[in-house]
Amino acid sequence: MTIDHSLVKRFRQEVGDRLSHQRRLDQANGMPAMTGEDERQFARALISQVLEEFARGEIGSGRTPPTLEEEEALAAGIHAALFGVGRLQPLLDDGDVENIDINGCDRVFVSYADGQELTHEPVAESDEELIELIQILAAYSGLSSRPFDTANPQLDLRLPDGSRLSAVMDVTVRPAVSIRRARLGKVFLSDLVGNGTLTPLVGRFLTAAVAARKNIMIAGSTNAGKTTLLRALANEIPAHERLITVERALELGLDQFPELHPNVVAFEQRLPNSEGQGEITMAELVRRSLRMNPSRVIVGEVLGDEIVTMLNAMTQGNDGSLSTIHANSSMEVFNRISTYALQAAERLPIDATHMLIAGAIDFVVFIEKRNDYAAGGTLRRFVSSVREVNGVDGRVLSSEIFAPGADGTAVPHAPVSCLEELAPHGYAPGAW
Repeated sequence: MTIDHSLVKRFRQEVGDRLSHQRRLDQANGMPAMTGEDERQFARALISQVLEEFARGEIGSGRTPPTLEEEEALAAGIHAALFGVGRLQPLLDDGDVENIDINGCDRVFVSYADGQELTHEPVAESDEELIELIQILAAYSGLSSRPFDTANPQLDLRLPDGSRLSAVMDVTVRPAVSIRRARLGKVFLSDLVGNGTLTPLVGRFLTAAVAARKNIMIAGSTNAGKTTLLRALANEIPAHERLITVERALELGLDQFPELHPNVVAFEQRLPNSEGQGEITMAELVRRSLRMNPSRVIVGEVLGDEIVTMLNAMTQGNDGSLSTIHANSSMEVFNRISTYALQAAERLPIDATHMLIAGAIDFVVFIEKRNDYAAGGTLRRFVSSVREVNGVDGRVLSSEIFAPGADGTAVPHAPVSCLEELAPHGYAPGAW
């Protein structure tokens, strides 16, 4: 049914004002702040109150009040505008939607799991309203409120359903938003074998590598499935181990499944406030994680100077660490790491970085995505390469133990040098 978005906007403002007033009253009276769930419950009561007042006003003016169905739709829209994603909510509720790209409020492009890319109706009445929506999300998502304004024109955060949102303003003609679907959910290597992301042999290899506490770097392009593979690898870690995750924006969600990982601490980078104070960087969080008695440290995505700290952590007894990195091939990972290390405060020269890589990383797993035009343009995600780090001799020495086969999927290519460490955990490579 069609919702009157002007009414939703008006009522969201009214409910938001009353919610803010109640927060100020609680603070003035020395009462503890409401929890997130308490605040949502209170907001539902305020929404009912506002809608009831509106209906009485309509009747008093001789107009027809909203029907029960219309009132329920308005209530859902107001709640989504306050705590959800407003007019984006139907797209996020659609299980077939993969990605949403917004180039201004009325230029919306949606990618679907079957490979289709379609335009969609506007998600806001104006660019200003779109910015306001993102600001609301930034205030309610993550561990702390994140500014999104002219002084802070970039934003990364995780939405309540686990999707990743990236937004910019003032560095583009119109505000731009990208949402990548990454719902929190239990995913295992067996699931990825089942959907063709991994062959059964690669699945057994990765299971054994995690069990043998090998340090694994997952590489691939944007939206290739790196985070999903990282989650699946993490879910092979025994439940008794203490995990520390470090991320720019909470995304992995391992702490959401205590039956799998009862002992998890999730760190999220904190951005500076409007005065430029209070920042806690990824590198600082990785260092802090090492003082928190971790069995393993998992870095959601390496994008900068935290790489040196992370590699040092891997060489200091924190075996079994996992991370992801953007790269175009398994071999390119070493150059990408060297570039990040040059930009770090340590300014590590390339030869020192290569020595650090050789001592820290055991395997690089490369995952890619490809449109299978023979199957009608279906999008495929699959592991195409696994590279073992063998040492250093002026550069990182490695061997591609699984290389792309005829259809691109990884097949055995070279023997594994640490086979005796993997064999007790169920890896039998067959011909190798």
